[in-house]
Amino acid sequence: MSRETVDQRRADEARIKKEGRLPPGQSLTLDFPILHVGQVPRFDAARWDLRVFGLVEKEMRWTWSEFIALPTVAQTCDIHCVTTWSKFDTIWEGVRFRDFVALFGIKSNVKHVIAHCDGGYTTNVPLDVMMDDDVMLAYKFDGKPLEPDHGYPLRTLVPKRYFWKSAKWLRALEFSAADKPGYWENAGYHNNGDPFKEERHQRRFGFF
Repeated sequence: MSRETVDQRRADEARIKKEGRLPPGQSLTLDFPILHVGQVPRFDAARWDLRVFGLVEKEMRWTWSEFIALPTVAQTCDIHCVTTWSKFDTIWEGVRFRDFVALFGIKSNVKHVIAHCDGGYTTNVPLDVMMDDDVMLAYKFDGKPLEPDHGYPLRTLVPKRYFWKSAKWLRALEFSAADKPGYWENAGYHNNGDPFKEERHQRRFGFF
C-alpha cells in the first residue's frame, strides 16, 4: 500500500469516526476480508432452494429462479466484523427481509429468526432487528452477483450487527418463539452482537 493510500485511509477513517459511524475498537478497511466456517459450497441452480419454517402462517420454498424474480431493493450501508475491520458505504441488492416475510406471514409469538446455511452453519437474530428497513436477503454486491467466498448465491445482510450475523450461503429461515444460539454464539461470541456496544464475546467465557 502506497503512502498516499495510507494517508487517504487515515483521513477517511478520521472523517467516518467524526460522523459517528466507526464503532469502538474498529478500523476502516479498503479490502473485503474473507472469513467463514467450512468449505465454500458448490451452487447448483437446478437443486438449490430456500425454505421458511417454524412459526409461519404458511411454510414455503423458492427455487433460485423463483427467488430472483421477487422484487428487489438496493441500499448502501456500513458493515462491521468482530475481528475489528469495518467497511463503509458498501452497496447491496436483494429482497428486503420484511417484504419477504409478508409473502408467507408469521405467528404473533415469533421472537427470533434463525438462519440455516449450507454446511450446517446457523446464527440467530431477534425478529425486531431483522424487521429493520436495512435488513435484506442479498445476492448482489457492488452491482455484481456475490462472490462464492462472500456467500453466493444468497446471504442475509444485517448491518446493525457484527458481520457473522449476516449468514453466508443461506438455505432456510426458521421463525421461533425461543432463542436458538448458533455456531459462533455457542462458541463464545456475544448472543446479540451490536458493534456500537462492542458486544464481541460472552462474559461467561472471560474474554473481556
